[in-house]
Amino acid sequence: MTATQTRYPEAAIEADREVPLIRITRDFRGTPAQLMKAHIDPELFVRWVGPDAISSRIIDWDVRDGGSWSYVSTHEGQEFGFRGCFHTVGEDKIVQTFTFLGMPDAVSLETLWFEDLGDGSTRLHAQSLCDSFEARDGWLASGMEVGVNEGYAALDRILAADEI
Repeated sequence: MTATQTRYPEAAIEADREVPLIRITRDFRGTPAQLMKAHIDPELFVRWVGPDAISSRIIDWDVRDGGSWSYVSTHEGQEFGFRGCFHTVGEDKIVQTFTFLGMPDAVSLETLWFEDLGDGSTRLHAQSLCDSFEARDGWLASGMEVGVNEGYAALDRILAADEI
């Protein structure tokens, strides 16, 4: 992190022009192992995922190649469900599906990997391949950047407190 960056920098969120893909990139002060643990440990995951205004609880969490996951987020008494399957869980990479249960036919394939920057920092790379440009553009118009940025800021605070 340079001196001109904010403490909790925003993620770069980009739409690919050729395929219905969203790319997210963000740097963290932490190791790839810490970032991986934050994504696969259910107790850590619910502490940082999504916007600040929601709370989440795990329904199913079977982290392994071929395993599945699901959680529910609550906002102002309304529940929103999410689910998917882990296809690959490696040392520094996760490949999984992602479905918002409010749109059960819009399944995306997500790939996350953690690049060691060599100075105690890690760059998170995430790609979400949607099933159509309409679905991708719906995600981008949904305000997803609020959940991404507030969630990653919460993860920054967990890392800074040395809780991983």
